[in-house]
Amino acid sequence: MSGLFRTGAGSDLASLTTSAVRDGDHYVVNGQKIWTTWAQWADWIFCLVRTHKGERPQQGISFLLIDMRTPGITVRPIRTLDGEAEFNEVFFNDVRVPVENLIGTEGEGWGYGKYLLEYERFSMSGAARSKRILGELKEDAARLGVANDPLLQDRMTRIEIQRLALEHMELKLLSQSEAGENPGPEASKLKIRGTEIAQALAQLRLDIWGSQVLPYSEAFLEGEADAENPAAAGAAAAWLNLRKLTIWGGSNEIQRMILAKQVLGLR
Repeated sequence: MSGLFRTGAGSDLASLTTSAVRDGDHYVVNGQKIWTTWAQWADWIFCLVRTHKGERPQQGISFLLIDMRTPGITVRPIRTLDGEAEFNEVFFNDVRVPVENLIGTEGEGWGYGKYLLEYERFSMSGAARSKRILGELKEDAARLGVANDPLLQDRMTRIEIQRLALEHMELKLLSQSEAGENPGPEASKLKIRGTEIAQALAQLRLDIWGSQVLPYSEAFLEGEADAENPAAAGAAAAWLNLRKLTIWGGSNEIQRMILAKQVLGLR
């Protein structure tokens, strides 16, 4: 199942142009979607498509479940800086989707998408993952003999403080979720802080390994990195790959706009 579902709009969900026109017992879908994670392996994809135009751009968006084996679907992998083809462009050319594959009510996809994005952003916090990675970096620093560097210790301490704050915020929202509350705009806080910490850790890993990553960067991009020093190769690859974090799921700039409007009440 492909995880990302916005078609032809990027972060500006309301501007999507991929269309689905009703034709008897089917919708005929035309358009494209970019940055679809692992689409080359997916059997099905959820898509937000425009079934009609409304007075506001948020109106007329519907949620379809589409079989990736349907004629008219083309998947084009996008090779990223770390050498992986994690993302894809998906093209829809007169793709016929049974009406029974409509999720919920026609024209209500905007609400469904916003609800799902709250949980996607919530999941991007990664507090536990950041805790594990920071522990690994401390071990790397000790093994490389730089653990006592005062500047390195200062950076690790600052990240640890931010990570602890993130963990407490995540636990608070998890507690609210168990009580039946949705994450709401608060999920944007987790997305911002979690992705920024992940990028800071990737930079820290790169700096700890220093010049040792240089012989492995090109090899890793070509898929030829060996086990001679996999940690150094991984440091280079992680840094390149994680540049995406502050963009996907809605860029962090957009998350700040959400918080300004929905939490602080600014206009």
